Amino acid sequence: MKKLLFFAACMLAIASCNQGPSQAEIAAAQSIDSLKQIVSQKDNEINDMLGTFGEIEEGFRQIAEAENRVAVAQKGEGASSKQRIRENIQFIQSTMKQNKELINKLKQQLRESSVKSDALRKLVETMTQQMEEKEQQMQTLRAQLDEKEIQIMDLDEKVANLNTDVQELTTETNQRAETISQQDKQLHSAWFVFGTKNELKEQQILVDGKVLQSSFNKEYFTKIDIRVDKEIKLYSTSAKLLTAHPASSYTLQRDANKQYVLRITDPQTFWSTSKYLVVLVK
Repeated sequence: MKKLLFFAACMLAIASCNQGPSQAEIAAAQSIDSLKQIVSQKDNEINDMLGTFGEIEEGFRQIAEAENRVAVAQKGEGASSKQRIRENIQFIQSTMKQNKELINKLKQQLRESSVKSDALRKLVETMTQQMEEKEQQMQTLRAQLDEKEIQIMDLDEKVANLNTDVQELTTETNQRAETISQQDKQLHSAWFVFGTKNELKEQQILVDGKVLQSSFNKEYFTKIDIRVDKEIKLYSTSAKLLTAHPASSYTLQRDANKQYVLRITDPQTFWSTSKYLVVLVK
């Protein structure tokens, strides 16, 4: 009888082993996978924000260098000094505008992020204050330049030919600055769209399985600055890139709502193949 009981116990143990993982073990494994996904999402969000911080800091560094060049040019005389001042002022204004856009983007990232960090918020506040101080410095610098412009005008009244040359140079410099500004915007512009198959077909973006091969509706696309806009929310649990972009230059990650977010990790490489991005969603 004892041998029979021992044999039955062994069979039950073997049968239990053959049943595979229990419901508790499966639930634990699913929880671990979810936690890994949350950690990965937080890492991506933090890396994105740190990348934006780095770009803002680089912008401030370039602004400081341009301010130093203006200070040196102010000590000089003649049309060439005036031209250098104008070019550097144009650069400072453009870089400050880009930095303000990056700071606003950073604030939005913090609002929408699952990462709650007082240190990051304080850093954003510090950068915002730094930008306000730069704007005040620019106002002071403009006032100084206005005074110098008056001095130049007084001198030009005595020398009519020099006055004509300066006016022509000013017009030429302004035109050149405007051209550079437009070229800079065009160089760093890209366009994206995401939609269902039917939506893309209606706009002639997707025709007979081919993308951007017909006269598609360009107005349907959203224009972005590739230096600033590196994250595109797709608001869908299904997403597929239809245009060709190097796989190493981007990631597709799910947010807290399981919806996909396209993060462009290497903008120059990502947009090198096409300045148009088309994403199919459901």
